[in-house]
Amino acid sequence: MAGQQELQVQQKREVDKAQEPTTPMRAFLPTADIFENEDALTVVLEMLGVDRNNVDVSVENGVLTVEGRINFGKYEGMQPVYSEYNVGPYRRSFRISNRVDQDKIKAEMSDGVITLVLPKAEEAKPRRIEVR
Repeated sequence: MAGQQELQVQQKREVDKAQEPTTPMRAFLPTADIFENEDALTVVLEMLGVDRNNVDVSVENGVLTVEGRINFGKYEGMQPVYSEYNVGPYRRSFRISNRVDQDKIKAEMSDGVITLVLPKAEEAKPRRIEVR
């Protein structure tokens, strides 16, 4: 089919260290899918092992930041025998334009997946113009 892109699964990646970290552990970049319709952008991030009480979503200076912390207590006393899943906090930031109504951003989390709805500002929405 022409124009159709094949989706590929990405490996878990560590956050690029542009600044010095203040925590003594690696942070991981959650995988993201972004969808758009006439009214909003929807961002879906996978943060497995993160409880909704350990998620922070903020907007500052046009940057939307999502951080999720793992509760390491459930791993206490366990010794890994084999591991493909790196355990650690998640962090991802997105620069958003003034076409997003920042005061109306909503977040919902279920089963390790956070869904952010970024409503478009009224002036950014498509509209019909009456011809006279």
